[in-house]
Amino acid sequence: MTIREIRLYGDPVLTTRASEITEFDEALEDLAEDMLETMDAAGGVGLAANQIGLLKRIFVYDCSHTESGMRGAIINPVWKELGEETQTGIEGCLSIPDISTPTTRFETVSVSGQDVHGNPISMVVSGLMARCVQHETDHLDGVLFLSRLEADERKQAMSQIRNSDWFNK
Repeated sequence: MTIREIRLYGDPVLTTRASEITEFDEALEDLAEDMLETMDAAGGVGLAANQIGLLKRIFVYDCSHTESGMRGAIINPVWKELGEETQTGIEGCLSIPDISTPTTRFETVSVSGQDVHGNPISMVVSGLMARCVQHETDHLDGVLFLSRLEADERKQAMSQIRNSDWFNK
């Protein structure tokens, strides 16, 4: 498998909505494996296809070190909050290095989609996995977590980005 280059903040692909996947073949399975390997190498818990430059509605996740013990890929994800309870926790993004800030998300969501073979999947998740589902689906919709921040936190994060070595290359 192949470790892919992760696109960084400022790349237009990160603010573009990804297209639905309709072909479930070996190439899609290979893509999911590459994405998992890329995510692992970068030390992440989630990675959306547009983060590696592909506008396809797939994300991978790894919450195997948590209570949920979940790892895999979701194709064409759709989620819905279950209840109004929220969680606020430190959130970061592989496409925005060195920026981690408190971000509020729904505590519990239901997510449905397909696996890499096209089989329907559906699950109810909470905690870190719920955060991952919301964060990665935002990516597929062309939305970065920065837009979920309170105004003061977003301003501070943008200042850090503008002054970072990786952004000024």
